[in-house]
Amino acid sequence: MSAKIPSVSMVLAAGLGKRMRPITDTIPKPLVKIAGKTLLDWGLDSLAEAGVDKAVVNVHYLPDQIVAHAASRIAPRIAISDERDGLLDSAGGIVKALPGLGAEPFYIVNADTFWIDEGKPNLTRLALAWDDERMDILIMLAALDQATGHFGGTDFLVAPDGRLSRARGAPDGLIYAGAAIIHPRIFAGATATPASLNRYFDEAISAGRLHGMQMQGSWITVGTPDAIAPAEAAVKRALAGVQ
Repeated sequence: MSAKIPSVSMVLAAGLGKRMRPITDTIPKPLVKIAGKTLLDWGLDSLAEAGVDKAVVNVHYLPDQIVAHAASRIAPRIAISDERDGLLDSAGGIVKALPGLGAEPFYIVNADTFWIDEGKPNLTRLALAWDDERMDILIMLAALDQATGHFGGTDFLVAPDGRLSRARGAPDGLIYAGAAIIHPRIFAGATATPASLNRYFDEAISAGRLHGMQMQGSWITVGTPDAIAPAEAAVKRALAGVQ
């Protein structure tokens, strides 16, 4: 039986991007360009390639710029979740957007990281790995040697059956690569107040229902202006490798 590709995604684009100043004094971080393409479009293009029909993009900081930019896209179809009245953090933003995300599992994608696929698109691979009976959350992971611009430790350890636990920087751990599939049932009863996805990750770990899949290719995060040049060099290397 073939996997069902989620038709909807949440794109987390409401952050302040403080570490990207002074660039983000005038533009929101998701509109920072890497190799001629905005961070937001890197993510949206990956969603379009995976067959996603609709992306809900949340906005807060300099929101009109993101709204105008998103309006220029054909695919995926963009809906805006407006957080101008107050930032809701990653989980709170998703809860606010739930009416537009539906009752089926959906992708979430961070608008400030992206990746270059190697082989089958990673979002498609993620959907193929999804098992509704065993999982509430399935996250995409990257090894340290796949990452550019990451200066922290590792996030998760992967058990032989794919279940995750916190790595707490362990050298054999993997990094959360800013994309996941989530079933909306985990937000039952939640209200749209500021809350982090880490709370839901930990709850899923406790239930044995947080799973992970290592991506194929290169993962790139851009945290500061100094990270732009290494990111562009990484894109050039990665694209040369897949052509």
